[in-house]
Amino acid sequence: MRKLIFDIETAGYEFESLSLSQQEYILRYAEQEKDEELKREKIDKSKRYLSLYPFTAKVVAIGMLNVESEGSLVLFEGKDSWKAEDKNVEYKGVEEREMLELFWNYVSKVDQVITFNGRNFDIPFLMLRSAMLRVKPSANLIQSRYSLTHHIDLLDQFTYYGLMRKFNLDFYCNAFGIESPKSKGITGMEVKELYKAGRIKDIAIYCGEDIKATYELYKIWNEYLNI
Repeated sequence: MRKLIFDIETAGYEFESLSLSQQEYILRYAEQEKDEELKREKIDKSKRYLSLYPFTAKVVAIGMLNVESEGSLVLFEGKDSWKAEDKNVEYKGVEEREMLELFWNYVSKVDQVITFNGRNFDIPFLMLRSAMLRVKPSANLIQSRYSLTHHIDLLDQFTYYGLMRKFNLDFYCNAFGIESPKSKGITGMEVKELYKAGRIKDIAIYCGEDIKATYELYKIWNEYLNI
């Protein structure tokens, strides 16, 4: 069976670039806060969360790992391309629309995709973002939550569909003795600031570390828990 592990990195638009009605909608609850300090905190939080929505953010990197070959490809916003020192990871700079087209092309060639929290974030984000850029997804990856035929969401598997508490990828990596993507000094919450600073290559490398860690977590699940 052909399997593909993937992960995405997103960066929110500048708040001021949104229409006035969109800005009002995003801040509608924060603006109701009477305490000025709490109000500022809620406004800041609402702006930080723009990176989580496909209507207020864009895809700046998609990492893909072929389980059969263990080779990886990281698409990122840019023009540069290079290979990692171990030659097992290729980095390719493209525009967002081409990034999505290439991603769906790879998805069309595999039987199963594997993610960490992909059902709740990566997949719906990619599908909606693709529609916004007029890119047709090659597959509907949001099907039955309990079917593992086309999609394995490792967060669902390690929580037994909500029976256990959720933890982030870094937490599971530390628990199972896997090198965490955070060990390189970057976290997902910093992607927007890195993007603003022009450090897109750092984001691409971080995305590559994410899919590597997801692959190691998948191997543990597949060997010991896929019963």
